[in-house]
Amino acid sequence: MKTPQLGPMKTPTSPPATDRPSRFPLVFEGLVWALYVGLYKYNVFMQEAVRLLPIRERTNLPYPQLMLFALLATLYILPFYRGLLPWLLRRRRYALLGLGALVYLWWGIKLNMVLAHGLFQYLPSPPKLAAYYHQNYLEQAAILLHRAQYYLSLLFTDLLAFSCVAFVRLAFQQEYRRRHLEKDHLALQMEQLKAQLQPHFLFNTLNSIYGLSLAGSPETPRFILLLSELMRYVLYDSGKASIDLAEEVAFLENYFELEQRKYAGARVQFRAVGDVRSVQVPPLLLLPLVENSFKHGRHHFSDDASVAATLTATPGRLHFLIENDMLPEAPAASPKRNGGIGLQNIRQRLELYYPGAYTLQLSEQDGRYRAELTLRLA
Repeated sequence: MKTPQLGPMKTPTSPPATDRPSRFPLVFEGLVWALYVGLYKYNVFMQEAVRLLPIRERTNLPYPQLMLFALLATLYILPFYRGLLPWLLRRRRYALLGLGALVYLWWGIKLNMVLAHGLFQYLPSPPKLAAYYHQNYLEQAAILLHRAQYYLSLLFTDLLAFSCVAFVRLAFQQEYRRRHLEKDHLALQMEQLKAQLQPHFLFNTLNSIYGLSLAGSPETPRFILLLSELMRYVLYDSGKASIDLAEEVAFLENYFELEQRKYAGARVQFRAVGDVRSVQVPPLLLLPLVENSFKHGRHHFSDDASVAATLTATPGRLHFLIENDMLPEAPAASPKRNGGIGLQNIRQRLELYYPGAYTLQLSEQDGRYRAELTLRLA
């Protein structure tokens, strides 16, 4: 059976590819260093320089070298928010974190400030600023270690700003790990569903061959050939995350031919409409609906019955409709039709592959069973 072509259409149906970690924590960290250290702390040290130096220049950013000094004076916090804080948080050592932060930051900022004063006198600076750091370094080194009030505000703002950076980094790392765990779990679920579907299909088809062999049907060789094609697809191609819709169509065509040969008097029809070559779908997605219709159809006992299915591929949408005449003893809206391995399987797979992007309607009316699946394709 050939399928007419409408136009190209592509859609991703398998789970998203492994993504990269978000760059937002790195950008946020850079902004904190640029805005907080480069501007706020520069302003703090500039006010100190204005108090101690006779600065007469009227510019927007006098002594920009103090930005470098602010950077040097803040390096002490890098091992804290990059190493100590996340390491203790992951191990839930909160008491040790509080004590360690108090000791580390209190002495770290003092020693780092002395070191920054010592290094800054060797960097190119205007004469006034260079003389200030050169002449006052020894005095500052002696005084800084004892000036608690000088550090309290800087220590508090450093802790607040860079703790935010650490928590943002941790939050995004946890989210990244959670997404990967979900993807691993999703892949495992899909493999389990496929493994569940394969023996279920094989069991049904072997029962059909058994029935033909008992009857000595001349259709048995062709039936076995069709079954071998179906099993090749089930065993090999179904291991892929997604396949061309054209391959799924070919599988369904063979399946319907197989069923037609089993029930030669019944009307068994399948047709595909649209371009099925460039659409990707999960393998064996439609098989449970097809099996369910053939399993419960009236064609088992009467030639005056039919099973008809239509698959329509349009841009952004895939529609599958299958109808069959119901068994006479089956009551209308029988709840039994909603159970079984096949229908449970397709519902779970649809939730995994197309969450919130599908509708599956099962209905029984006027002696006809109808299963209609619509997929919204990205």
